[in-house]
Amino acid sequence: MKKVNIDFYKNKKIFFIISIAIIDVGLIFNVVFGATLDIQFAGGAMIKYAVDGDVDSNEIDGLVEEATGRNVSVTTNQIIGSDDYQITVSFAGNEGVTLDEQQAVAEELSAAYADRTFSVVESSSVDPTMGAKFFQKCLVCLAITFALLLGYIALRFRKIGGLSAGVTAIIALLHDVAIVYFAFVIFGFSINDVFIAVILTILGYSLNDTIVIYDRIRENRKLYPSKDVADLPVILNKSLNQTMARSIMTSVTTFMALLVIYVVATVYGLTTVATFALPMMVGVVAGCYSSLCIAAPLYTMWAMRKANK
Repeated sequence: MKKVNIDFYKNKKIFFIISIAIIDVGLIFNVVFGATLDIQFAGGAMIKYAVDGDVDSNEIDGLVEEATGRNVSVTTNQIIGSDDYQITVSFAGNEGVTLDEQQAVAEELSAAYADRTFSVVESSSVDPTMGAKFFQKCLVCLAITFALLLGYIALRFRKIGGLSAGVTAIIALLHDVAIVYFAFVIFGFSINDVFIAVILTILGYSLNDTIVIYDRIRENRKLYPSKDVADLPVILNKSLNQTMARSIMTSVTTFMALLVIYVVATVYGLTTVATFALPMMVGVVAGCYSSLCIAAPLYTMWAMRKANK
């Protein structure tokens, strides 16, 4: 079999343009449709019902809005191993759900579905101020994560320019975070704790791939003791072509596993799991691409500029 030998450094501008184009499309969707904050971050109230049979979420949405006069969003999940369903009704806004509103909703649902039994499983509310503080804490957590990762990479690869390796790795991670965020916007998913979980998982996944590539670059640079600047693109291409198969196969395997999870979650109506798996698939592809086509070429550009000076 003929070995593939891609000139990553020569084609770096093409790779950068592809990423910029994808991010531009995401920005357009973000401006047109916008992101929706879940009640965990925006505040609001939520009621979960258990019902002995299938129901139409759109119809439930209309019934609850008619009973309460408030905007709501409804999701339904089938309980695995039974024919029962769980309905989650989310109320946006600053107010909780009063007992009178809960009673009105129950009467409206019972009248529309006389052959179904609705029972309240959980009722909760989140103050908008507390939700905003929680969201801010999540953002601070992400910022601290990036700072720690930058310090770790800079220390580990100090012999080949630790700061440049760290900064370019963080740029690639920010690229992945942006792609995952736009995936939530495009698919119409709310920004909630699942979003934070996906982001943190992708950070670890993508960073591991980038570190493997940097390790190979460090080993290959030892083979070029002349320190000639012209050797840096050669070292980059050699390192990426040596690790490319590993990166792609790992990503394909992970992607297929997530695809199975997403299909099963969709079949059984597991909304939370599907909301996690679908953006994760996008993030896995973005992480593999950024490690090969963003982080390493940027690092080489930085190293060449530094060497020329």
